[in-house]
Amino acid sequence: MTPPPRAAHGTPDAAPSGPAAVAPALLREARRLAPEAVALRRDLHRGPELGLDLPGTQRLVLDALDGLGLEIRTGRALSSVTATLTGAADGPTILLRSDMDALPVTEDTGLPFASRTPGLMHACGHDAHMAMLVGAARLLAGRRDTLAGRVVFMFQPGEEGEHGARHMIEEGVLEASGRTADAAFALHVQPNLPAGTVWLRPGPQMAASDRFLILVRGRGGHASAPHTTHDPVPAACEIVLALQTAVTRGLAADDSAVLSVTLLNAGTAHGVIPDTVELGGTLRTLTEPTRKQLHAAIGRVARGVAAAHAVTAEVTVLPGYPVTVNDAGFTDLVLRTAAGALGADAVDVLPACPMTAEDFSYVLRAVPGALAFLGVCPPDREPHEAPSLHSSRMTIDEDVLATGIACEAAVALAFLTGREPEPAR
Repeated sequence: MTPPPRAAHGTPDAAPSGPAAVAPALLREARRLAPEAVALRRDLHRGPELGLDLPGTQRLVLDALDGLGLEIRTGRALSSVTATLTGAADGPTILLRSDMDALPVTEDTGLPFASRTPGLMHACGHDAHMAMLVGAARLLAGRRDTLAGRVVFMFQPGEEGEHGARHMIEEGVLEASGRTADAAFALHVQPNLPAGTVWLRPGPQMAASDRFLILVRGRGGHASAPHTTHDPVPAACEIVLALQTAVTRGLAADDSAVLSVTLLNAGTAHGVIPDTVELGGTLRTLTEPTRKQLHAAIGRVARGVAAAHAVTAEVTVLPGYPVTVNDAGFTDLVLRTAAGALGADAVDVLPACPMTAEDFSYVLRAVPGALAFLGVCPPDREPHEAPSLHSSRMTIDEDVLATGIACEAAVALAFLTGREPEPAR
């Protein structure tokens, strides 16, 4: 499927063109909030923090939410922020989520608001996520008197490998409103999609991500006499190749998995056969049965190949994030709601699931909901050439922050009221 044409810079979230075309009310309000969102995003971008302990980031978020009349809770084991908006009447609860942490990346964008912390950067767009969610909170707080139900705003540290969403669930974020959330929604920016477009699909939206470590143990010796050793190096090399075959020959052609060996450490000198070789890598899958099957295959293949070479293999599989699975009914709600709020040309079904991973998966295992991608391709690039997420040169089109604010608010309102925004006319 070909992505829709990129909107012109400055109006990435415009409704379909025409003399009578006007932006829906939510989008107009979001655009009025955009300067504050841009300023907050830049403040957050200047001060990136890693992991679960983000005191500076937490303070910026708390300051930005001050005065909105929200019930605020902060985390015990992590620098999270949970803010609850209670409507004028009783009703369901929807959770909207933003992640907060940065990456150990040295920024190379040349932006005037680039990271001031050497070796750290918001290279995955979490600064934009926080700014958009604060904007959605402002927009929805202004409609408090018309709301029947509650909105929980989840600001989560530790998405980049630290299982922050799981920690927040353990601390009660899903019950923050006094009842278990009925639905959940999150946006994730994507610079390789056209700016101002929203993409999601029912079922798997992102993959499960696991790590594996393999220690091949032999008996080293002089490199001139390999017959007197049990050389672990050729065994390790064959394990790498055999693991690829285990995927291509072990799975059906219509199943999806990626196994990549990314670490290979052995030896200290040219003339010495080492005692051990260390292998490591990542496994990405889209279903739990395939995930379990390949966990078992990694151990079976590594130990089998090692035994054929008279060496041993010690295998450790470290489970990471589960598959991020979008609820079909809620996905349909998001597609229809976003089309009404942003314009039909701005929304489409994601044609295939990328093999990246997200810990919002923990939330979606507990309550129905969806994660969607928001295209933020910078205005001077085409989507296919824009620096990707986790790149030291990753940038976004800040005009799209208004799109994200409107989309999050529209989904919340549609879920709480049962009414979707009127499409642009």
